[in-house]
Amino acid sequence: MHENMSLVLKYTLFWIMLLISKLAFSYYVEILPLVEPTKLIMGISIDNYQWHEFFPEIETHNICVVIAIWAPIILVYFMDTQIWYAIYATLFGVIIGAFSHLGEIRTLGMLHSRFQSVPGAFSRRFWTGSNRKTKQVELDETYERNNISYFSQFWNEFINSMREEDLISNRDRDFLLIPYSSTDVSVIQWPPFLLASKIPIAVDMAKDFKEETDDVLFRKIKNDGYMYLAVIECYETVKDIILKLLQDEEDKLFVRSICAKVERSIREETFVKEFKMSGLPSLSERLEKFLTLLRSEDGKLESQIVNILQDVIEVIIHDFMVDGHLFLQTPQLFHAERGQRFVNIDTSFTHNRSVMGKVIRLHLLLTVKESATNVPQNLEARRRITFFVDSLFMNMPKAPKVRDMLSFSVLTPYYKEDVLYSNEELNLENEEGISILFYLTKMYPDEWANFHERLKSDVLEEDKEKLIQQWASYRGQTLYRTVLNVMFQPFVFASERNDVLLASFDSSVLHRICRRHWLFLYLPLSKGFQTMDSHDKNAKLLKDAQAMANLKFTYVVSCQVYGSQKKSKNTRDRNCYTNILNLMLTHSSLRVAYIDETEDTKDGKFQKVYYSVLVKGGDKCDEEIYRIKLPGPPTEIGEGKPENQNHAIIFTRGEALQTRDMNQDNYYEESFKMRNVLEEFRKGHSGQRKPTILGIREHIFTGSVSSLACFMSNEETSFVTIGQRILANPLRVRFHYGHPDIFDRIFHITRGGISKASKNINLSDVIFAGFNSTLRQGFITHHEYIQIGKGRDASMNQLSLFEARDAIGNGEQTLSRDVYRLGRQFDFYRMLSFYFTTVGFYFNSMITVLTVYVFLYGRLYMVLSGVERKILQIPNIHHSKGLGEALATQSVAQLGLLLVLPMVMELGLERGFRTALGDFIIMQLQLASVFFTFQLGTKAHYYGRTLLYGDSKYRPTGRGFVVFHAKFADNYRMYSRSHFVKGLEILILLIVYEVYGESYHNSHLYLFITISVWFLATSWLFAPFLFNPSGFDWQKTLNDWTDWKQWMENHGGIGISSDKSWESWWDEENEHLKYSNIRGKILEIILAFRFFVYQYGIVYHMDITHHNKDLLVFGLSWAVLIVILIVFKT
Repeated sequence: MHENMSLVLKYTLFWIMLLISKLAFSYYVEILPLVEPTKLIMGISIDNYQWHEFFPEIETHNICVVIAIWAPIILVYFMDTQIWYAIYATLFGVIIGAFSHLGEIRTLGMLHSRFQSVPGAFSRRFWTGSNRKTKQVELDETYERNNISYFSQFWNEFINSMREEDLISNRDRDFLLIPYSSTDVSVIQWPPFLLASKIPIAVDMAKDFKEETDDVLFRKIKNDGYMYLAVIECYETVKDIILKLLQDEEDKLFVRSICAKVERSIREETFVKEFKMSGLPSLSERLEKFLTLLRSEDGKLESQIVNILQDVIEVIIHDFMVDGHLFLQTPQLFHAERGQRFVNIDTSFTHNRSVMGKVIRLHLLLTVKESATNVPQNLEARRRITFFVDSLFMNMPKAPKVRDMLSFSVLTPYYKEDVLYSNEELNLENEEGISILFYLTKMYPDEWANFHERLKSDVLEEDKEKLIQQWASYRGQTLYRTVLNVMFQPFVFASERNDVLLASFDSSVLHRICRRHWLFLYLPLSKGFQTMDSHDKNAKLLKDAQAMANLKFTYVVSCQVYGSQKKSKNTRDRNCYTNILNLMLTHSSLRVAYIDETEDTKDGKFQKVYYSVLVKGGDKCDEEIYRIKLPGPPTEIGEGKPENQNHAIIFTRGEALQTRDMNQDNYYEESFKMRNVLEEFRKGHSGQRKPTILGIREHIFTGSVSSLACFMSNEETSFVTIGQRILANPLRVRFHYGHPDIFDRIFHITRGGISKASKNINLSDVIFAGFNSTLRQGFITHHEYIQIGKGRDASMNQLSLFEARDAIGNGEQTLSRDVYRLGRQFDFYRMLSFYFTTVGFYFNSMITVLTVYVFLYGRLYMVLSGVERKILQIPNIHHSKGLGEALATQSVAQLGLLLVLPMVMELGLERGFRTALGDFIIMQLQLASVFFTFQLGTKAHYYGRTLLYGDSKYRPTGRGFVVFHAKFADNYRMYSRSHFVKGLEILILLIVYEVYGESYHNSHLYLFITISVWFLATSWLFAPFLFNPSGFDWQKTLNDWTDWKQWMENHGGIGISSDKSWESWWDEENEHLKYSNIRGKILEIILAFRFFVYQYGIVYHMDITHHNKDLLVFGLSWAVLIVILIVFKT
């Protein structure tokens, strides 16, 4: 397949360097040290075997010993290329990520230092106006103010969206919000988290100032740009608030006179002479009390406000001004007949949101005495803010106007997953007394507190229950969460005219309604944020906005069983139907596609007819839009999920199509980048080739649920970031992996669609869309300036099912013609990239486990036959380290270090290497190596079984919260064949080797190898119990034993499920042998013969044989075994 020469050169150089390193290492470390010992072994004569030798007269040159030594070396030789690929891919991925500016802003401290450049970067990426300034003019203050005004509207919507999601508290929100453009303040206003503690520091600096000129003091303040801006803003805002508060014109004149004196003294550089700096702390303290009273919005406190305001003026006159007593004698300001001043005030202005925003902001500036480096406190909010700001400095296309952007659709397949948790589900307690709601409140305590802070006191109990349902569902992998966040998309579309942009109404309620209905409002840029008063104008703007959103965006949820749920009497199905209907009624532009099964009469006979139906929300129920007759039931043709997408794709529209799974999230700020990322379809790549699939990175949001979820989150994060980064460039073998990639819709629906749905072979349907695109000369890219959230499974059993499904899918891929065609059409180096990043990874996982078996059985042969004792008497062989070094390489793969290396490097790039190292240590303390070693067995078992027999049935994993204990019988059924039997076999091999072997006792390297194999065996045997909630509770252990014993004693039969009877489970577990061909059955028999090695070898080492090596000894052992079996059977 033809590629641009520069791309070919890049991946060719990558593989040449890798292969040189691999071949050099393999030759000098694995092969060369064993050459000389092999020659010596083939030259010696061994005639003292410790068991019966069948052909002692034949000269074999000890070929069995040579095979036993070299077989694991050969396996490692071919397998360790995967290790070298992991090393090189990690290094190249980190370098490419660094050059892409990934991780430049990864902490709040970095955000503080770069925030001033953020509005300009934001405007360059998203501003669609035609009057863009040149770089020479960009230094102009007006241009900067326009940038900040434009950016502030987005930023505040971003912060408010996180507040609505309860990620941040009201205090955090107040710290993060940027004031909208105001003519009352002459300087640029930054969010308070940048200005926090600046005023208290300036006050402390000034009160101790002893110089007689202003220069030194002002120079110190101006050295910190944020401090200077905070001082100016504080002064002007205090002045504005006091003047708004006063009603008496003479009082206002008095305040203006004080301000005029301050401003004149600053101009004339006599400020420190005319004002006493020592009075500033007292003035600051009074202002804090004054603003605290104003924030309370309590009309009953008016007298207290008057008193504190009089105190403020008194402090200014007597403590702050040098000539305050003379100022009071000014006849224009005071009249003798005038009574008490500053008593006539009007606090109604505090009900204005804009004014109250100034009060809150000023109060924060005066009261916060510590740096706001911990704002926001929520880690997820920090991650979202830093990633978005960092992405503005990446290589992102400029956003077009809405009318010029590509139209696109989003398609989400849904089956029977949770839509919205009911109160019963949330409060239902398990056997340990833990409910989902209790679990969530303990997992997200800060968000639960923020939720209660957001609730108003007058909320009805019924409404409160509904809000709790929504809060909990928003933290699960539910359809409600997915739909709600996808609805951000059209709301953030910018205006098609260059003089308007996003804004929102003053009413917070209407603001939420507008957002949820894809409505966005337009306001002139020059006026900044303001409230629109004309109802007619609002209605027209809303109507225009809705029309534009409908033209450019379509969202279809393919609810396959929505029709049957609608008719069902099952409570859960009815709840799902009701919740989906409510989503349609709430979001007028949401569409639901489903398969409708009806009965029609033809020639007097009833027959089932199937339709693809598209519905939308009406007034109170759904309304049908389209109905398309199908030739038959789609789910009987192919797999469920791909067919669910295939029947609904006809209802999508536009040039692009994004697929989002049920467990995928969206963020308000990331929705803003959709116009940018869609522009990638118009850019030429690789010799002007335009992409056919745009890859998008993911963030795994379930990492905090459990330690297992954390392991999987880090592993998956490394794959969807550094892994896919290197796949796209330079290797050119990135495909589609079920992530929220964006397809060129026209390209794919005319070339077979986006989902391959053949039964069995296309179990991993999503990757075949990438295969299909590449085979048809498509071009797949990967972009990391935008990200989508994704949920993962959280329990041991769920994760094992997921790994099993992936392994089975890769086994079927190995046998598919798509992989064959790609392998034939790729050049050699691109074929290597393709192999080691798809099926080769699973094949090498299987080889890793197979190497353990080959090594142990080889050593078992040498130990039990007595060959090892004879060979170790040769000094050159006794000190040879070749086999040990080779098997140490295998141990690297076994312990999961293949996955850990890219994981640590990517975390280091994006979060800092100190943080990455700390996370790595914590993961090891949480037994991450046990988990990865266990999953290695899962991959190897199911991949190998699929290659031998085929086993590609879909295994649903479930996406709920795991707050329950898995019974031993469940673990036994799931892991018996894949882990327990194999782990026990390896354990027996190790015990025999421990009893009869001698070689490893004198070698530290062999000790490491045998320890790693012991670790493998114990991990396979005990990991499900280590990671099982309450796995070592004695009462639960007794209950599990009783349950397992009952399961073992139950008889099977027709209609008895595998979870009720051991016999039914055994039949189901060996069902594949019924459909296996003769080669598969013969191979199964040959593999089973390995167990005779134990008996044959150990019998001749027993004392009862008296060193007799006759074959009759082996025959007598069989007779004893048969007698024992007969006795136990009778």
